[in-house]
Amino acid sequence: MCGIVGYIGHREAYPIVLKGLKRLEYRGYDSAGIALYDGEEIKLSKTKGKVADLETRLENEIATKGTVGIGHTRWATHGVPNDVNSHPHYSNSGNLVIIHNGIIENYEPLRQELTNRGYTFTSETDTEVLVNLIEDVKTKEKVKLGKAVQIALNQTVGAYAIAVFDRNKPDEIVVARLGSPLAIGVGENEYFVASDASPFIEYTNNAIYLEDGEMAIIRRKKGVKVRKIKDDKQVDPYVQELKMNLEQIEKGGYDHFMLKEIYEQPNAISDTYRGRMRVSDGIIKMAGIDDHIEKFTNARRILIIACGTSWHAGLVGEYIFEDLARIPVEVEYASEFRYRNPVIYQDDVVIAISQSGETADTMAAIKLAKEKGAFVFGICNVVGSSISRETHAGAYTHAGPEIGVASTKAFTTQITVLTLIALQLAKKKGVISTPDFHAHLQELERIPEKVAKALESNEHIKEVADIYKEASNCLYLGRGFNFPVALEGALKLKEISYIHAEGYPAAEMKHGPIALIDEQMPVIVIATKKGHYDKVVSNIQEIKSRKGKIIGIVTEGDVTVKGLADHVIEIPETMESMTPLLTTIPLQLLSYHIAVMLNKNVDQPRNLAKSVTVE
Repeated sequence: MCGIVGYIGHREAYPIVLKGLKRLEYRGYDSAGIALYDGEEIKLSKTKGKVADLETRLENEIATKGTVGIGHTRWATHGVPNDVNSHPHYSNSGNLVIIHNGIIENYEPLRQELTNRGYTFTSETDTEVLVNLIEDVKTKEKVKLGKAVQIALNQTVGAYAIAVFDRNKPDEIVVARLGSPLAIGVGENEYFVASDASPFIEYTNNAIYLEDGEMAIIRRKKGVKVRKIKDDKQVDPYVQELKMNLEQIEKGGYDHFMLKEIYEQPNAISDTYRGRMRVSDGIIKMAGIDDHIEKFTNARRILIIACGTSWHAGLVGEYIFEDLARIPVEVEYASEFRYRNPVIYQDDVVIAISQSGETADTMAAIKLAKEKGAFVFGICNVVGSSISRETHAGAYTHAGPEIGVASTKAFTTQITVLTLIALQLAKKKGVISTPDFHAHLQELERIPEKVAKALESNEHIKEVADIYKEASNCLYLGRGFNFPVALEGALKLKEISYIHAEGYPAAEMKHGPIALIDEQMPVIVIATKKGHYDKVVSNIQEIKSRKGKIIGIVTEGDVTVKGLADHVIEIPETMESMTPLLTTIPLQLLSYHIAVMLNKNVDQPRNLAKSVTVE
């Protein structure tokens, strides 16, 4: 869950690497470092803290000249965040320097073995063990750097994306990946290395995404050679054209990426269904579904596997699939799914959901499902990501880059894809009438303008946030399609404001959580007119009788809840199955404004990273 970046070419490496680290800081931000080769020596600087702290130190500490450089922004796994544990790490000789995203699980026995051979270690990290293992192999076997990296990695257990530089081989960088993402930007006589394409998008739109178990030797003049780590077999690399642009990854005038991404949702949702849904013709076309339609229509059940916000989207998907397509659905935490002995049938369809397409637990669950013979369909946002390559078929959400750690547009675009799939299957199975199918398409087409309408409540939501920003606990309640939205709303508040919050089905309040209700407890209730409205109103009355403070998310024109609640936030009316696309908007804004008022780092909340690529 760290960010790595590197450059070798004809330009000054320092500004490229530094800018790349700033763009990758969403992946880890407890420490950062840069190593530059000035033609004679490797100059290294690293520090606990943000990339901005590193930049200040660099200005006062080392020369920033050189056309080769690597950098790292860290989310700690082995060793506390401090200057010493920060990357890059030298080998004992000082000839090799490495950056690493991942975990070397057998680093302790390797460390002991190297210690017995006379190696010393200054940090607590698994990464320093790895760079010294590479040096040991290189010295003992008398091989070049690339071969030493290959041999060393075959002795390790774990996950990694690494970049290694040897000052005795100043025209090459060796990279490798297993379980952690790695992209190589291909320019004119220059090459870039990064965890994703954002650090080099303004320099080239051509990239090679290494597959799991591959390594590459990148030479300034000879280009990129890709090989399999396990058997040294040469691989013909596929150079992919990138669709991302620089404007997409800048804030665009917003105070935070999270706020920008909240406001991007009308466009993100329309981009997700554009080209897939033709309302006038009553058609949904999704190649990943069309090419495997019988797998879906004949499925015994659908298993949805995901983590975090994607798991909440999967829960919404369960309601949508069962309601529209009449297919039984189970939703699993990928982290639990992979470690128990799940029952998986060969006629199951497994849908894996991940914004980044790199989530380690979800990747492991995919591999398990494939081993059991299930058909696996991926839903992710990042083109070329691991999940998009590991699954049998899939669909991109087309949300565009999501930089804020707390997912917003990922959630709504994932629900949009799940809705499209459910409607397509419902039509194919004949369990939805033609008029009803057309009505759903027409309403989905109207959702972006309704999301834009919901965003108009921003100033009112800001006022509500100011009232409750000092709360120490919050309760979120929803029923039916909006129970998962209650979970997601609570997660958002926890993630960025550090206020304890819990989401519950509204009917479950009486089975325990009602004991928490008093005049200090804000309760956010999703109470749209669709679904079990009367039941939710009864729940609100029970809360009010115990002096709880009610914030109601209601349909425009609501009178009943408005008469009971302390505050109401209105959303446009829509079909019940599509209410989550609207009810989540005020919850995102409420969390955002509370966090800002509490002076929290909204885009980079403590202890969290955007892409969880380690267990």
